[in-house]
Order: sequence, then structure tokens, then C-alpha cells
Amino acid sequence: MEGASVKFKAHIPAVVAAALSAALLVSAFTPFGEVASVAVALAPLLAVARLASPKKSAWTWFGGGFAFWFATLAWMPAICKNNGPWPLVGLGWFGLAALCSGYFALFGWLDSLAWRRFGRWGLAFEPVLWAGVEWLRGWLFTGFAWNFLGTALGPVPDFLAPARLGGVYLVSALVVAVNGVFATLLCRVIAQMRRETPQCRRWTRSLETALPLAAVLLISSLSSSTQTTNHEPQTTIPLRVALVQRNAPCVFNAGRKRENPFVVYSRLIETAALANPHLIVWGESGMVEFGGLGSDGARQVAGVFARSAGGASLIAGGDYMVQTNGERRVYNGAGLYTVDGSNVTLQVYCKQHLVPFGEYIPFDKWITPLQKLSPIGVSLHPGEAKVLDVPVEGDSVKVAPLICFEDTVPSLSRNGAKLGAQAIVLITNDSWFSDSWEAEQHAAQAVLRAVETGLPVIRVGNSGVTGVIAPSGRARWLTDGSGRPLVDAPGCQLETVKVSTGPRLTPYTRFGDWPLLVLFAASIVGLFLVNYRHATNR
Repeated sequence: MEGASVKFKAHIPAVVAAALSAALLVSAFTPFGEVASVAVALAPLLAVARLASPKKSAWTWFGGGFAFWFATLAWMPAICKNNGPWPLVGLGWFGLAALCSGYFALFGWLDSLAWRRFGRWGLAFEPVLWAGVEWLRGWLFTGFAWNFLGTALGPVPDFLAPARLGGVYLVSALVVAVNGVFATLLCRVIAQMRRETPQCRRWTRSLETALPLAAVLLISSLSSSTQTTNHEPQTTIPLRVALVQRNAPCVFNAGRKRENPFVVYSRLIETAALANPHLIVWGESGMVEFGGLGSDGARQVAGVFARSAGGASLIAGGDYMVQTNGERRVYNGAGLYTVDGSNVTLQVYCKQHLVPFGEYIPFDKWITPLQKLSPIGVSLHPGEAKVLDVPVEGDSVKVAPLICFEDTVPSLSRNGAKLGAQAIVLITNDSWFSDSWEAEQHAAQAVLRAVETGLPVIRVGNSGVTGVIAPSGRARWLTDGSGRPLVDAPGCQLETVKVSTGPRLTPYTRFGDWPLLVLFAASIVGLFLVNYRHATNR
């Protein structure tokens, strides 16, 4: 019993570190938004990685990660109100939290190993390892690019400028560097409590805290100067947009009363017409109540509303069917309707990044009976990056559409910018998770896309959140009476978005994730080579 008691007590600090880091991380993200806590949230877990074995570090990071993910994804059960089965929702909630926690465990193991093999040089490894593991989480097995560490800084746009150089991953790396400084101080406090003698000189210990902070300041200064250079006066086009938030109930919720969609849109378009807009934007699935994007019904409705708003173009989401070599393919699309006299022309973008188990079942193209398990009743096909031309008073503005969770994937908005987009238009439908904080948490992901590409982001949610994000990261949301984003209610926001006639590509748009991947790969190779040499020399 005495041995078991000693073993239990030895685990208490790790459990406390995991719980404290999880609580601080949760508080940093939407809906709590205590941004300052992100600067110290990982410090307890980083201290564990430096003081414990790689195995214990991995398990502690997994525990802290699971507590964080299970809490931050607490909006998932909201889908049960829309006829989502509790057993499957609970399994998905638990499974997704566990999957994301696995990446925390991977980082904890790698970080602990780095400190054992490189000593104080582990400080240089931590930011790179964290950013690389985040990239893996957003890419591996289709990825889950949600709540990257840098996303927590969205409410403080002045701290987001490094995203122009290295995307959200660079912002996350800098946050980890700052956390590393606090972890160093925490380790010193623990050493004092244990009455351990420092193993290095005082000036070396000073560098452990000074160098990471100097690197953070240097990169932040460099990125800010790059932002100033790229924002020199340019010719701009004032694009007047009307953002229409319909708030249609989830398609699976038969219990909610549905208003006549034509009446609802007519009321909202009356407000939109006051601004004489160039572009009207509806949410994802905005056209499904009138037919598929290419149907006569959809064209007719789009024409009626476009003409009532002075001939504006209209973007709306819906299903888009194409016959290819006798095969019918269905896409989740965004259609741009433009009035040309008595005709209504249509340009369509098809969603590239589909949600597994939501828009398709893995391997269902090869094992076709699996398609019957799709919750939307059909297996969708992925599309390609594309820009659409919006007529603007004798000129045109190129917009890159994105749909739903595509605003969480940096590469998609970057590809749109490379194709010459002058603005990004994101349409989504989060009514599946109505009466939860999912919509606000989702909107927070889009802020970094504006900074990374240097392009304004025009965002419309069927049930919220709706608004415009400037290239600096500053957002103007459609709000309720209290100043909070309007969610689960209809509304219309009128904005004039200044789009550049020739936007300059940001460094991140030009070079993408390759600099990070090279550093990450070099770190992993170096770490394992040194570890192998250590193992063979024992």
C-alpha cells in the first residue's frame, strides 16, 4: 500500500498540470475569449515534457488534450435537437476529442524526447514541433483544422500579422515560444522547491528567457513591416454587398415551423435593396428550397430577387448536378447568378473539401452500398478551386468562394488568392448546431484566412455568424442588440468592401507551408538520428 501511495502522489503534479492547461486553453477560445490566458496555457504541460519521461509526457499531454477538446467541442450534442441520434453523436464527440488529443500526445512525446537529447536546445524545437503537429492534424486523414492555437488571438488583430509570413501555424509557433518562457520559469520554481543546484551559469539562464522573446519580437516586427509595405495605396473598387442571413431550420428538423422562404427572402431583400448592392450573398443551402443551382426554379427566383435589388448579382449555396459520361455527379455548390437583360447566367463553384460521414462515407465510391449511410442521402463529389466574376459598374471583381468548413483549411483560401481572387466569399450553414456556440467558434476560424491571404473575407451563415473580415483581421459582424454576433435569427448586413484591383500576394500565399514542412521534417530527422545514436552507444 505504501508503494502504491508513493506512485499515486508522483502522478499528482502531472494531473494538475494537465487540468490547469486544459482549463486555460478552454478559456482562451470562443465563447469565453480570455485571450491573455493563451500566453501561459501550455506552460504547465511544457514543464511536464521537460521534467518527465517521453512516455509520461505523452500520457499527460493526452489527458490535458482530451479535457480541452471534450470541453471545446461541447457544441456537438446540439445536433441531437435536429434528430441526431444520441449514441452516434456521443461516439463522434468522444472519438473526435480522442483523435485530436492524440496529436497533443505526439507533441508531448516529441518535445520530451527533444529535451532529453538536446538539452536546452529543446527551446528551439518546441515551436517547430507544435506547428508541424498542427499541420498534421489539419491534413492527415482529411484533417480537422479547428481551433489551431493561433486562432485564439483572433480578437486581437494586432497580434495576427505573422500569419502573412507563415500562416496560422507561425502564429501558433510564436504562442508556443512565449509559453516556453513561462515553462522555463515554472521549471526553475520547481527546482528551487526541490533545492536543486542550477546546472548552468546565470547568463545562460537569462538567454533561455531572452532569446525566445527576442525571436517573437523580431518576427512580429518583420511581419508588421511586410504588412505596411503591402498596404501601400492601391487602386480599389468599392464593392457594395448585402449579406442575407435567412436562418432556415436544419433540413433534418421536421419539428420546427418553416416560413415561406420566398416571403422571408423578400423581406430581407427589401433591406438589401436600400444599399443598391453589386452583390447579394445568401448562406450555404440557401437555394435548396427553390431547387438545384442549375434548375429553372432557382434561376427564376434568383432573377426576381436580383432585379428587385437593382440588378445585383446573387451568390447562394445548393446542390449542383452534372452528367458526366452517363454518370450523375452531385456537388455541394455555390452559384453566382447574374442578370443579363431577360437572361440569368450562372457560374458555379463546387466544394473541394468534403466532410467525411457528413457529405460522403469513406470508400463509398468503390463500395457503393455505403452511400445509403450518408446523412444527406447522397454521396457528394469534390470540386476544384475556382474564382467567379462579379460585374461591378463596367468592371468586375473576382471572388473565391468557400463553403462551410473550408474556411478552416488555409490552403483553400490560399489557392483562391493564387487564382487572382480579390475577395473570399464564405457561405455556411451551421443550423445543425443551433442554440450552441458552434457558429461563433466556426466564425473565429475565418479571421486568419483574411490575414494569411491579405484579402477581405465576406462571410454569410444561414443562421450566423455573418459579417466582413478585413485583411488586417478586424471583423464587422452582424450583431444583435447587445453587440454580440446575431445567431439563430434572420438579418441583413449592408457593407462596402474595398477590394484591390491588383492585390499583392502575401509571402504565405506565395510559399505556403513548405518552409514549415522543411523545418518540421529536419527537426524530426535530427531528433531520431540523435536518439538512434544515443540508443546504440548505451
